[in-house]
Amino acid sequence: MTLSPLAGYRLSLESLNERMNHLLNIGILKLTLKSNRSKLILLIGLLLLLIAFFFASLLLGYIKTDFTDLVNAYTNYTESIEQIVIKSSRMPRALIALFIGASLSVSGLLMQTLTKNPMASPGLLGINSGAAFFMVFAYSFMPNLTQNYLMVFSFGGAALAVLMVYTLAGGIRGTIQTFDLTLAGAAISAIFISFTQIILYKDQKTMEEVLFWLTGSVEGRSMDALFKMIPVMLIAWVICFLLAKRLNLFSLGEEIAKGLGLNTELLKLQIILLIVVLAGASVAVAGPIALVGLIIPHLTRFLVGPEFKWAIPYSIVLGAILLLSADVASRFIIYPKEIPVGAVTAILGTPFFITIARKAENK
Repeated sequence: MTLSPLAGYRLSLESLNERMNHLLNIGILKLTLKSNRSKLILLIGLLLLLIAFFFASLLLGYIKTDFTDLVNAYTNYTESIEQIVIKSSRMPRALIALFIGASLSVSGLLMQTLTKNPMASPGLLGINSGAAFFMVFAYSFMPNLTQNYLMVFSFGGAALAVLMVYTLAGGIRGTIQTFDLTLAGAAISAIFISFTQIILYKDQKTMEEVLFWLTGSVEGRSMDALFKMIPVMLIAWVICFLLAKRLNLFSLGEEIAKGLGLNTELLKLQIILLIVVLAGASVAVAGPIALVGLIIPHLTRFLVGPEFKWAIPYSIVLGAILLLSADVASRFIIYPKEIPVGAVTAILGTPFFITIARKAENK
């Protein structure tokens, strides 16, 4: 039964605290920083760490470079091997890792908030499988498409998958349920994965061409594609900040949020659209990079709790750090060869995923 606004405001502090504590104990999460000052100091420290990893991404790799090479690449360009590597390879992948890591993390935070599921990630809405199918389809049947058009196909596939999930879960009727959303996402993902496997089985050439993309990588990606997506990502981040107070209310429980006057159906639609934009753009540029959207929301809540005015900036910074550090690690794990950054995040995230799963099972 829906609470009236008056009844909602009369909810006891004990009831609200119980729900907040429930949120903090999702998975392995416990609040560690309580004051805004300590959260701000840590955020500044993480920003400095982000800058350090960004420069590490620019300077570390098979071809040895130093800070002088970096400066000369943009002030005194002589087309040396070091300068070419920095400008044409390392700078694009560093920027892609920064924006994709941040966007995947925020979309994961939104996804876990929407579904109340600590093991949820953007792929739960079928984003990864929808994007992968459309990319494979385009590679197989339209091999002459440019990278930009392939990116459009990928983003379109992600959006179509989410639209199908949203419709199946009752979104058109305005009665979307998070459990139905999870089931619909699993069903649509399975369908797209099956179609993708059929095409790859029939077309070995396509499999060879898209295998690296399907693993998820920031290397060899189009800088032009990223620049097209950066304004979209930035706008989505800003909207997330503007919705922070509403997200806080929604996190307390849907019935409580309704009692406090929140239009939860509209908010759920807004959350879904933000997930589509952030995760869909990320997959379109870099492929389906695993587990970033699962790991970072947990780490964020561990550090600053569930309050979104802090959770969002922390997710942005921590997500960028994770993907930048994973990209640097991908250059040295089987040195002198490299592995896709998606494989590194999968290696890092699997123990974390198992820990969350076991914690949920024990509950």
